[in-house]
Amino acid sequence: MKAGLASFGDKVVSAGANWYECHMNDSLRARTTASNTRSSAELIELDKRHLWHPFTQMRQWNQGTPLVIERAEGNYLIDVEGRRYLDGVSSLWTNVHGHNRRELNDAITAQLGRVAHSTLLGLTNVPAVELAARLAEIAPGGLQRVFYSDSGSTAVEIALKQAFQYWRHRGRRDKCKFIHLADSYHGDTLGAVAVGGVELFHEIFRPLLIDTLAVPTPHLYRHPSARSPEEARDQALAALEETLRAHAHEVAGLIIEPLVQGAGGMLMQPDGYLSGVAALCREHEVLLIADEVATGFGRTGTMFACEQEGVVPDLMCVAKGITGGYLPLAATLATDDIYDAFLGAADEYKTFYHGHTYTGNPVACAAALASLDLFEADQVLAGLPAKSAQLARCLADAVADHEHVGDIRQRGLMTGVELVADRQTAQPFPPGRTMGARVCERARERGVIVRPLGDVVILMPPLSITADEIDSLVAALAHGLAATSDA
Repeated sequence: MKAGLASFGDKVVSAGANWYECHMNDSLRARTTASNTRSSAELIELDKRHLWHPFTQMRQWNQGTPLVIERAEGNYLIDVEGRRYLDGVSSLWTNVHGHNRRELNDAITAQLGRVAHSTLLGLTNVPAVELAARLAEIAPGGLQRVFYSDSGSTAVEIALKQAFQYWRHRGRRDKCKFIHLADSYHGDTLGAVAVGGVELFHEIFRPLLIDTLAVPTPHLYRHPSARSPEEARDQALAALEETLRAHAHEVAGLIIEPLVQGAGGMLMQPDGYLSGVAALCREHEVLLIADEVATGFGRTGTMFACEQEGVVPDLMCVAKGITGGYLPLAATLATDDIYDAFLGAADEYKTFYHGHTYTGNPVACAAALASLDLFEADQVLAGLPAKSAQLARCLADAVADHEHVGDIRQRGLMTGVELVADRQTAQPFPPGRTMGARVCERARERGVIVRPLGDVVILMPPLSITADEIDSLVAALAHGLAATSDA
């Protein structure tokens, strides 16, 4: 009798499970169909009703007609109306090999068939282990330890905390401050904000921030006195040396975006500046933190920007392009010296008490491994010098002589075009003119998406961009400049 009841109960449970599965599948299909059949107007109305966009004045957003992206192919984004747009900013500097790459899709799908997520607390997983080994292999020599997180901000936050705790374990509890460059940007969590120098982004949060030290950036175009890149470099290094002489005893680390300060306006550092900073940090026993979130994975022409001046930082932060622009993932790489300072008995409490729920997510790590494979298969780095040179030529031919183009700054495929009211005096436009945004809006008429940082128009296409697409990118910018100037 009990066996019969058990059998009957199993059938009821099975029937219930089948009903639930069918019902949920029907519900999922209904939602999917609804999302695929909503009109552009319906989606925009829902966006304005519910979404809060980053770095966006929502009053202005709600008065406009936003572009709604539905899918992507190669280097193009496609909106709900089927219109194609060249992705001129790599979907915020993340996409590397193009959208919808079969190899990346297959790697993600295969990993989903194994396990989507498993914690690194007390466990490990295959893709996280294999990716850590690959990152250690390709990183500047000496960076052998990998701590995962999920964004550039968190990678920086981790580096700051590791540097701070490192000196405590070394018995130097006085070393607790950080040096950063003026006009720098390292993310939006509070620690990352504290070492940022873009006042527009961070001034409101100042009461929440730790005390830091800022040093001048060697940005020549608006430098108060330097007449050459070398002079700007030497003056900036002299100012850093003066700061270190006065404060090295209380400084845990210096953080720098190597070669290019991205969100500060694509500010390019003169040759020799990065290596000079590294030498001063070594001399004064200050840890060097390289923020390669934007510059890493080929953006400046080499896998990591630090390579171009032979610099090995103590800590290096990577994110954005690590998965080819597919999934959120970040990593903070450290030397063995940093790592060893955290080793000890349980009752010494030297553990790095930091972590994230999705640390080392297997699907994201699988995507990153596939992306690194594509770097090799497509010979991405070998193809970058020709693309960079073509971009420079196109900009020189079609944009450089425009009356409102004050400066063009480029390293690899990272480019900033600064717009000014008067190119002779470098006088900027009044902020209310929003010239950068207006130029980008008109460039979209030619099927190209670019974004401004104030009045600096940013070009940062996928590394997979073709020669014809480089021509289209610059032609759209030239159109945006002409159309805006005539308005």
